[in-house]
Amino acid sequence: MFRFFLSLALVLATAGFAISAGKAVSYQVDGQPYEGYFVSPAEKAPLVILVHDWDGLTGYEIKRAEMLAELGYAVFAADLFGAGIRPTAVKDKRQHTGELYKNRDKMRNLMNGALTVAKTHGADVGNAVAAGYCFGGAAVLEWARSGADLKGFVSFHGGLKTPEGQNYSRSKGEILVLHGSADTAITLDEFAALAKELETAGTTYEMITYGGADHAFTVFGEKRYQEAADRKSWRRFQEFLAEKLK
Repeated sequence: MFRFFLSLALVLATAGFAISAGKAVSYQVDGQPYEGYFVSPAEKAPLVILVHDWDGLTGYEIKRAEMLAELGYAVFAADLFGAGIRPTAVKDKRQHTGELYKNRDKMRNLMNGALTVAKTHGADVGNAVAAGYCFGGAAVLEWARSGADLKGFVSFHGGLKTPEGQNYSRSKGEILVLHGSADTAITLDEFAALAKELETAGTTYEMITYGGADHAFTVFGEKRYQEAADRKSWRRFQEFLAEKLK
């Protein structure tokens, strides 16, 4: 794993991304090993908890963490799969996400654990927003429903369905959903259903769709990447962070 982060640092530097004092962080939740990534441009910088997609914590999330650090935010990129578990085959990705979808208590506990670890590294957890991509977006909405005391929850092309028996009655921070209108994995019907649900719950929220954008529209280098939607959603994300964090 050390080689992975070292190689990634070289890639980012070559690509023109300034490397802050980012570091791999080994930690445990319920006795199991995990490995996240923490970067902070200054002491007590506003915090973003970043949750990975179904690939696990990879170079994509680290790159986003570095981009946020350049904007003045501390970032803890959480690991929800476990140290060294970075699936590449679709069946393995489905296995690891499926296990957490079936065990929502564990999913919530892992995100709470990541927040605790971020605090031990000096992060200001009282001034924090959570954001996630794809699977991570669904996880962030799960965290919001749990009543986590964060200032905001942001989903980039994430799963939007609410499990049976759950609702947003306990949610606290504002919810921002950034979604591709051409996403066939998570449809506009699901998008509309979530809007109705949040409206009924009286939750503070904003939901934006980007025309022609498919699922995973922010993932650099992928066939479904759409530069316009990525640029617009990243700009709205920056505005949201500026609105919510001191």
